Amino acid sequence: MSQLSGKVALVTGASSGLGAAVSRLFAERGASVFGVARDAARMTEVFTEVPGGTYASVDIASAEACNQAVARCVEEFGRLDALINVAGFHQMRHTISMTDEDWAKDLAVNLNGPFFLCRAALPHLLETGGNIVNVASIAGIEGEVYSAGYCAAKHGLVGLTRALAIEFTSERLRVNAVCPGGMLTPQTTEFAAPEDADWNLIMRIAAPRGMMDVADVAKTIAFLASDDAAAVHGAVYIVDAGKTAG
Repeated sequence: MSQLSGKVALVTGASSGLGAAVSRLFAERGASVFGVARDAARMTEVFTEVPGGTYASVDIASAEACNQAVARCVEEFGRLDALINVAGFHQMRHTISMTDEDWAKDLAVNLNGPFFLCRAALPHLLETGGNIVNVASIAGIEGEVYSAGYCAAKHGLVGLTRALAIEFTSERLRVNAVCPGGMLTPQTTEFAAPEDADWNLIMRIAAPRGMMDVADVAKTIAFLASDDAAAVHGAVYIVDAGKTAG
């Protein structure tokens, strides 16, 4: 039997990149997948490769939209076993040039949305003995140039993961985080450096083995969401091809 057989997973950022890879892999391993992203057209294409899965266009920056997404997932499949918070947003800005709107968007997608979804999903996950996997970033454990808002949000997501792990230690619920390094996704291949950027600083982000395939990171997430990781709780898994090793 597949390690995710019979489980129901809500996956955010499911229209592309890592979220799409997670959705495909979970379905391949027997899970029912409810995908969430803003771009419904792209999800239509992705979910042709997610047997039995369904999806909804959701702006996770909205608490009410997150509440509705969780409710719809449970209504559709009758339960919820795993919340996989993949959706993210990264913009590079000189800190002194960041607007209030820039800062708010970094936090809205990278921290507020995962919190809203965790809060809505927790009653259902406590009922099933399920789990949460928050996808942070190595920017959640170290600093990255021109990324003050992104780093702050991803550090916050790591902190949220640990806080929930402590709060629910006496329950069957598990909460873990994955901190990927650079992956081959639209977000990383189409990024725009700010004007007058110092490329020596930007190149410090690069991993010694190059950009990772999203499929490899998806496998770590699948492990954490499965019963094979029954003893893993409150962990922060770094998956970065050696970037932060030293």
